[in-house]
Amino acid sequence: MSSHREAPEISKDPVADNTDVYAFVSPERPKSVTLIANFIPLQKPDGGPNFYEFGDDVLYEIHISNRGTAEADISYQFRFRTKIRNDKTFLYNIGPISGIRDPNWNRPQFYDVTRVENGRKRVIAENLRCAPVNIGPRSTPNYPRLAGQSVYTVAGGRRVFAGQRAEGFHVDLGSIFDLGTLRPFQSLHLIPTADAMGVNATQTFNVHSIALQVPINEVTRGNGRPTDPMSDRAVIGVWATASRRKARILDSSTGKAVGNGPWQQVSRLGNPLFNEVLTPMAEKDEWNARPPASDKRYERYVNKPELAALLPVLYPGVFPNLARYGKPRADLNAILLTGIPAGVVPGFQNFTGPVPADMLRLNVAIPPSATPNNLGLVAGDAAGFPNGRRVADDVTTIELRAIAGLTIPLVDPSFTPDAAASGIADGTTDTNQPFLAGFPYLGHPNGGYQTTPGTSAVS
Repeated sequence: MSSHREAPEISKDPVADNTDVYAFVSPERPKSVTLIANFIPLQKPDGGPNFYEFGDDVLYEIHISNRGTAEADISYQFRFRTKIRNDKTFLYNIGPISGIRDPNWNRPQFYDVTRVENGRKRVIAENLRCAPVNIGPRSTPNYPRLAGQSVYTVAGGRRVFAGQRAEGFHVDLGSIFDLGTLRPFQSLHLIPTADAMGVNATQTFNVHSIALQVPINEVTRGNGRPTDPMSDRAVIGVWATASRRKARILDSSTGKAVGNGPWQQVSRLGNPLFNEVLTPMAEKDEWNARPPASDKRYERYVNKPELAALLPVLYPGVFPNLARYGKPRADLNAILLTGIPAGVVPGFQNFTGPVPADMLRLNVAIPPSATPNNLGLVAGDAAGFPNGRRVADDVTTIELRAIAGLTIPLVDPSFTPDAAASGIADGTTDTNQPFLAGFPYLGHPNGGYQTTPGTSAVS
């Protein structure tokens, strides 16, 4: 998965679990960039009466690096607080929620947005209202309207949204974690079964999103809006984090945990699947607590990824060229840790400097594509992953093909990828709620009443 339950400790703390990060030049507002951070993975739509919500005790942040240091030059902080209107009922709502100010909504959430630059904090929005969860046609009879009321335009032409969204990340979890089975090639596996199409394991699930749209000149070095893709000022690094107070004490009088002390990062995410697939299990929790600027310690796992060594073993005879390739994976190093330097892809670069760091790297001088391809840069669409990440980019297939060797010729023309590398795929398509044409882009969440559970199976 992108970063859903990707480490032992954070899997026990879903409210602080960062699942996906997106960064792209906004199609309908090309002078702005959209940044999205998702949290709280695998939300079952009917999970009441205590439905999913942001943590009042969690500091959520989206970070921008624009000086080549892999350190946060600009951060946007989000702090939430929950209000209980009626303390005599167990219900989330006592009637239809017709608007986000409706008193029938018993547990609304509010939040503030703070911009931090060079250590200076400035509150840019206060007391904004989250969208509620999608309960069903009686409780939330016009959910798109509710969500629309939760999109705010705030100071400086910024737009912001916080609330539940449909999961936009699709992946065949049941297959890939069953000893690396790739459903289109099951018959070639060391333990073969009949070939079959992929199954989207995240279908019908929801997440909680923080979406922010800001002018490009607010996040670039020098506060300009670069138009030359080859300018180093055109590239920004983006990642998101969740932090908790360093000490937590259980208050026996309320049954709640109270946080004290400084903030401690407990989750982070830049590129999809980095901690999930590349970092060994014994180091995953440590990775979540560290900043991107210290990622040199994990560089060896990028240069020699475990999955790349496993593919020739799991699929005998299918990846002979990959099996013989003994050089460090400079292609993956560029894609994931430094950005792609000039001269590798004609007319393109998203290099952020020599400091190895897991960040999304977005070249803001590249406009939105008129004909988007969900395989992004490897399919000739320079506006897509790994140039930032759009909500529809098929990052699982892109990264599987890269690990299988498809991108090695970018840095080593002597290597010929195995034929299977270009055919490898996650095998799924997005089967959740459709993406929106505009902000906040991710689809409306699946409803608790409307969603039908899947099929059970054993053996």
